[in-house]
Amino acid sequence: MGKTVLIVDDSTTMRKIVARSLRQAGIDFDEILEAGDGQIALDVLRENSVDIVLSDINMPNMNGLEFLKAKSEDPAIKDIPVIMISTETGADIIDEAKSYGAKGAVKKPFTPDLINDTLGPLL
Repeated sequence: MGKTVLIVDDSTTMRKIVARSLRQAGIDFDEILEAGDGQIALDVLRENSVDIVLSDINMPNMNGLEFLKAKSEDPAIKDIPVIMISTETGADIIDEAKSYGAKGAVKKPFTPDLINDTLGPLL
């Protein structure tokens, strides 16, 4: 059975690019859900069975770090793995993301192979 991924990014175009990269990487997702910010992502996670989340860091309303922190405080969704996908992948911000439960990070721009290498161990 395929899996469900949630792509969180304020850019509709970037969400489509990430979804296309997942398909090109050959990762079998039955469903690709989308959210435009961290608050919407929390709502989606609470209403759907999601296997993994790919989240941007810089977003309006609730950014990626705020999303991770809120997610980590909700027992029902805290164990869903999150990979950060962002232009900001410096050690300090990624360390902060990992302190809130992120499992890794992919720097934009990225290739399908990089996506596959990063997600593969988590699926």
